[in-house]
Amino acid sequence: MKVKVLPNLTGLRFFLAVLVVFYHVPQFCKNRGLPFFDGLPVFHKGSEAVWFFFALSGYLIIRQLYIEKNHTDTISLGRFYRKRMLRIFPLYYLVLTFGFLYYQLILPNLGFEFENDYNLIKGILLSVFFLPNVFSVLYRPGGIIEILWSIGIEEQFYLFVAPLFLMVPKKYLIKGLLGFTIGYFMLFFSDLMPQLQTFSVYFFYFAAAGFCSIVTYKYQDKIPNKKAIAIVLMILLGVYFTTNVFSDSLSEMGYHLYSMILFSVSLSALSLVPFSFFQNRIVTFLGTISYGIYMFHAFAMQLTGFLFLRFINDKKLSEPLQILLFSGLVIGITILIAALSFRYYESFFLKLKKRTE
Repeated sequence: MKVKVLPNLTGLRFFLAVLVVFYHVPQFCKNRGLPFFDGLPVFHKGSEAVWFFFALSGYLIIRQLYIEKNHTDTISLGRFYRKRMLRIFPLYYLVLTFGFLYYQLILPNLGFEFENDYNLIKGILLSVFFLPNVFSVLYRPGGIIEILWSIGIEEQFYLFVAPLFLMVPKKYLIKGLLGFTIGYFMLFFSDLMPQLQTFSVYFFYFAAAGFCSIVTYKYQDKIPNKKAIAIVLMILLGVYFTTNVFSDSLSEMGYHLYSMILFSVSLSALSLVPFSFFQNRIVTFLGTISYGIYMFHAFAMQLTGFLFLRFINDKKLSEPLQILLFSGLVIGITILIAALSFRYYESFFLKLKKRTE
């Protein structure tokens, strides 16, 4: 069953991926004694960008599940998991394998010390079975591996949500999803299961956005002034990601609640009204390869760090120029690798994925 491609959301992925890169580059440079700049709030919004990624995934996946359930009164778990595996697994396991080789073999052989303070078999098992969020909290396996924590959260949610849609009768899906969102949010910020916060199991972002996606799907023709609402929400998103107005004035729980609602409602609005900015061919392509941008940017930082230390650091360039050059190289290398990966590696699995639709 084919589901209509929604406007704007592919392009939005690119900007979220860039926010994650903006967040990590100054941290990387600071830790290695290189010039860096992080004096604006936009350089500290990497976590929020990942939360938005969670909401976006929930919005799309739950919408697809609801449409399937609505039309067939069931969910094909086999097809669902084959599609997720063909999209997520190839790049996940490629980066994971390289990460272990890099920190266990490549860095030591290049003369760089890195403390691998964990049992290798245990680390591999946690990562292979999609518990990288647990692995990254308990140990510090290195940035290339640590960024996989969010992919693990997504996979954990997928394992949960598809059987839920299969078992719950169609007429109870909307109320059930709303109830789960509220209940899980309260549980997350209670003292009953502190592991949820410790390991960043942010299921409420997926669920809240999924609830909004179903409501929007059912009642989109009754929503007035769609474009005006979308513009207001884009302005709020702009303020959210470029200032600390909300993070400074709200508690942690309040900030997550506001973020959850803002992301969910914004996705609903953006999915209804095309904006040329997000629909631009270049932006759409960059959004299409955003999974690779997210997955490869840690490797690109490592490579750029080597280039800087070997060829550029002793050229006595001004600090602003070094910062711009380093950031530009990271972004350029990341996009290049992501584009090559998409064209020559991921596309093979995506073709298989299309055959399951």
